Amino acid sequence: MIRLSCRNVARYSSFTKPLKTTTTRDNTFNQNAHGQVQKTPVGPRAKQMLAESTPKLTRLSVDGPIECPLDSFQLLNSPLFNKGSAFTQEERSAFKLDALLPPQVNSLDEQVERAYQQLCYLKTPLAKNDFMTSLRVQNKVLFFALVSRHIRELVPIIYTPTEGDAIAAYSHRFRKPEGVFLDITEPDSVERRISTYGEAKDVDYIVVTDSEGILGIGDQGIGGIRIAISKLALMTLCAGIHPGRVMAVCLDVGTNNKKLARDELYMGNRFSRIKGKQYDEFVEKFIQAVKKRFPSAVLHFEDFGVSNARRLLDTYRDQLPCFNDDIQGTGAVVMASLSAALKHTKRELKDTVVLIHGAGSAGLGIADQIVNHMVARGLTIENARSKIYLMDRRGLLTTYLKDFTTPQQQVYAKDGDTWSNINTASLLEVVSHVKPTCLIGCSTQAGAFNKTIVQEMYKHNRRPIIFPLSNPTRLHEAVPEDLLHWTDYNALVATGSPFPAVDGYRISENNNCFSFPGIGLGAVLSRSKVITNTMISAAVDKLADLSPLEEGNSRPGLLPPMEVIRDTSNKVATAVILQALKEGQARVEEEDVPDSPGTKVKVPRDFDACLEWVRNQMWKPIYRPMVKVEHNPKFHSHQY
Repeated sequence: MIRLSCRNVARYSSFTKPLKTTTTRDNTFNQNAHGQVQKTPVGPRAKQMLAESTPKLTRLSVDGPIECPLDSFQLLNSPLFNKGSAFTQEERSAFKLDALLPPQVNSLDEQVERAYQQLCYLKTPLAKNDFMTSLRVQNKVLFFALVSRHIRELVPIIYTPTEGDAIAAYSHRFRKPEGVFLDITEPDSVERRISTYGEAKDVDYIVVTDSEGILGIGDQGIGGIRIAISKLALMTLCAGIHPGRVMAVCLDVGTNNKKLARDELYMGNRFSRIKGKQYDEFVEKFIQAVKKRFPSAVLHFEDFGVSNARRLLDTYRDQLPCFNDDIQGTGAVVMASLSAALKHTKRELKDTVVLIHGAGSAGLGIADQIVNHMVARGLTIENARSKIYLMDRRGLLTTYLKDFTTPQQQVYAKDGDTWSNINTASLLEVVSHVKPTCLIGCSTQAGAFNKTIVQEMYKHNRRPIIFPLSNPTRLHEAVPEDLLHWTDYNALVATGSPFPAVDGYRISENNNCFSFPGIGLGAVLSRSKVITNTMISAAVDKLADLSPLEEGNSRPGLLPPMEVIRDTSNKVATAVILQALKEGQARVEEEDVPDSPGTKVKVPRDFDACLEWVRNQMWKPIYRPMVKVEHNPKFHSHQY
């Protein structure tokens, strides 16, 4: 369990008895390049912080008090500003809240404890997911503080596996809309719709989905908006991206899920998925609108189908800073785990043979990332690809399956004649012939890695590396307990969803949240023009370096524990930023330091100094002192 320090919060927002003092309302004026903005600090702490404020390093620095242009009911209804019972007496008076709240002032710690007690009364994961969703749209600080302090328990509630059930039931459990819905039947409305979230200064990170390949459960139509929302929640939880500077987008292009289409409560378009030219033109309108409206924002593609995911990434990756989590994020975290396992067992990547069971977006992304790393270490691309074997539902990809595979899959196809006497549809026979160093599952075929197959692998490889990654948990190719028992505890195992330790062996999660938050944060803070393969490789190397494995001791697990995910993400982000600067992709040093026109931002090149620079810009779930201001669209976000 994470215990974040709330000492600073307590100094200005924690009281056990009502205060009798009156509100401090000294008016101050802050002159900057845009003109004069009146600021009224509320309470002595806000006044002190405003008077002692140090220059911000960049426009995304999050230190100091928070400016609030709302009051009364509007303030209580704003999840970004709402403190609920933690508003101080000064804040209650200044923002017209005293009549709207009970007299007791609570600390954030007390609120977290109350919320956790309420959560514990609920019996099912889906009920807990509903509770957390409600909390998120009421009070973002409290939501993220609660998850941070119970991260191992609550990430499976707000993300996989529970979020998959919530997505499937979206139209039946709908309460309050979140995100942006873009309708393919109204393509000319795309720019107008996303402009609801403001302009360039208002959005740093966008997650977009067309909902075709959601979390191993397939086409979920309009309900896919929740996977975008969940990924953004992880960006804030794991990497400190400000929750008021993000945008979730669902491209509603129809659904091929007949059950949804026939459901009278379904809230999306009921026609079959539109493909081809009309689909591509719709996506193009969205991309151009993002580039125009939010030119510095990072675009994160999420859960697109196999036929579109890689194609769209290849089309747009050189046009704007974009990233496909299912391809690149999955590949990055798996490559980091593989690197850690190889280092632990004193083996070399160039000698590694990998068998990937599942040749969709995730499997191809893993294959590509491994190949990129092999090439970076001296192998030719042909030699690297020769060491990767991919299987799909028809079996091992060979030249005999050319008519059934995509061009991206065909680069990994083996010579059909060489395999003509082997049953390539049998995983057991393929394992026996390939003798893999590493076996990876992203097939969604539960139990595919059975005892016979695993022990065949173990016969040829005394330290087998096995990653059953399919989500949700019920679709895992194997469970860690079996894998360890079948290999006399010699297997190095990481999974796609959380599992408990097995006889003292911690089971690492090959969860994308170890990769995409750090990569995304690094791209945001560097204002990268694009996200290159070498930037992702830098993230992989840093994540692998953070492995807790010890000499002769495999019990600590391949990856850092979830409890230190923020520390992991900020180090990964630092590696990405330094690589972006090295490659000339970073634009942040073209920006002026806030309130210092003509003085450009400077990013430290030393890793530790850059790490501190990163931490200064990571949003934290604490209640900050408040400064009362009038809304000015030049400075204040549209997202209240």
